[in-house]
Amino acid sequence: MRVVDGEWLERHSRLLMDSYLNLTGKSLIVAESEPRAAELLYEAPFALLSHGTESDPVLNYGNRTALSLWEMSWKTFTEMPSRLTAEPLEQSVREAFMENVRQKGYSDGYEGVRISGSGKRFRIEQAVVWNLIDEKGVYRGQAAMFPSWTWL
Repeated sequence: MRVVDGEWLERHSRLLMDSYLNLTGKSLIVAESEPRAAELLYEAPFALLSHGTESDPVLNYGNRTALSLWEMSWKTFTEMPSRLTAEPLEQSVREAFMENVRQKGYSDGYEGVRISGSGKRFRIEQAVVWNLIDEKGVYRGQAAMFPSWTWL
């Protein structure tokens, strides 16, 4: 298990924000400092999550809203392959969409059904999914943000 420290969280928050801004031209949040940015992202009313670059990408971040939706602790959430956020029947559609994002950089307006840790189903709405690219141009994974969802 990767131990999350404040420095990692600040760097990752900056990566989330900078990549989003560079690809969409929009800001996720406005913050005067990196520690404040990490806090604002974690406490944001929208769901925000990301995964790394593994062959079967594993989630490496979820803000409070995402953890609440998936009904998981940070530890459980960040040990889960991101494909498991979707129901088995939705996984192939999700993977095709994620590959499209890898090629194009980002996509918005995505909708799909997800499943929580306890089996509750919900539809994510108006999702933006984008590649995480660091300051050296290195691909670091993908992130998703969605402001609304509907329980099914």
